[in-house]
Amino acid sequence: MDPRRSERLSESLRCEIEEILNYELDDPRITSLTVTEVMLAPDGRKAHIRLSIQGDSDEQEGCLQAIEKAKGYIKNRLSERIEVYRLPDLYFDPDLPVELRPKAGSLLRRIRRGRSREDEKNPSE
Repeated sequence: MDPRRSERLSESLRCEIEEILNYELDDPRITSLTVTEVMLAPDGRKAHIRLSIQGDSDEQEGCLQAIEKAKGYIKNRLSERIEVYRLPDLYFDPDLPVELRPKAGSLLRRIRRGRSREDEKNPSE
């Protein structure tokens, strides 16, 4: 698949899936979420959708289960909105694992500063 076409399809899928999940599904398990990334396979048959889900691990699991259950509905709505020969199979994954979510702020600060943890412990070097 052409890289530009793949990028356009990924962005279209991201926008439409986010709209469907946030505004059209009426499941109380689905909380506030954001579609952060859609990664298409080179042949265009699989799409891995990364979600940023608010809440603790139980709420995230419940949200992912509700989305998996509604996958057929989501794919049906996408087929009405996006005109492609074949829609990719959808695979939903959380953006960050639950154990890394509390550490995300400090990790991002370290990345912005460009220092590793060892450099922060030994500033004299």
